[in-house]
Amino acid sequence: MNSKVNLNTLNTPSLRLKAKLDMAFPVLQAQAAQLWNSPFVRDLYPVYLQNMYMVVRSGVPLMHAAIQTANYFSESDKMLNRLIGYLTHHMEEERGHDHWLLEDYEATGGNPDALQLQMPSSQVATLVGAQYYWIYHYHPVTLMGHIAALETYHPPKGFAKHLSGLTGYPMHAFRAIARHEKLDIVHKRELYKLIDELKLTEQQERSIGLSGLHTMQTAVDVLADIYEKSKKRSVRLVPHGIQPVPTSLFSPPV
Repeated sequence: MNSKVNLNTLNTPSLRLKAKLDMAFPVLQAQAAQLWNSPFVRDLYPVYLQNMYMVVRSGVPLMHAAIQTANYFSESDKMLNRLIGYLTHHMEEERGHDHWLLEDYEATGGNPDALQLQMPSSQVATLVGAQYYWIYHYHPVTLMGHIAALETYHPPKGFAKHLSGLTGYPMHAFRAIARHEKLDIVHKRELYKLIDELKLTEQQERSIGLSGLHTMQTAVDVLADIYEKSKKRSVRLVPHGIQPVPTSLFSPPV
């Protein structure tokens, strides 16, 4: 994406949002590349699962909070009624995805019970916590930006298999990633379709963009923290000669 793209030439809110996220993506892409190309990737992957569990388990509660807040105003706002309908449906689609990560974590030798009691990092709290603030103190539609950032750059086909070969963990330690290789393609399409149907005000559209960009930037901080923590755990080498696959939010560049 050209950083000098003129957003005014893009004629739908979804195209303008995607353009904003694309401009932020190279920094996130570079941080992800450092993660997956590191010599201690085997020890890094369980730490990655810990953090992704803490991010993903917030998804359903965030949507529930947005629905609750939107319900206060929905009688006189058709846009909010449409938003509530989407979130109610998508909340059920996302329910249980945190348990997939617990299962994957256990397959790497981790203790899922202990993980559920672990305090999230300040980086994870920053990524998620801003969404609660905007939902309760501004407008619940801002959550669409956060969801867009997470759904847009989904794992590419074959990424779970690639990581299994890279780390030496069995394929059943990558079930969450493998499932999202397919699920997020549909979810992304549904989300951008909704954004174009909501008839957003200019201010609401800007707030969705800010929310999405915040998630992109704080995801960089989460990945950097995973990398630093993993360095302290191990310096063991992994097999060489395995090439990266196409990019996603948490995958390496080509």
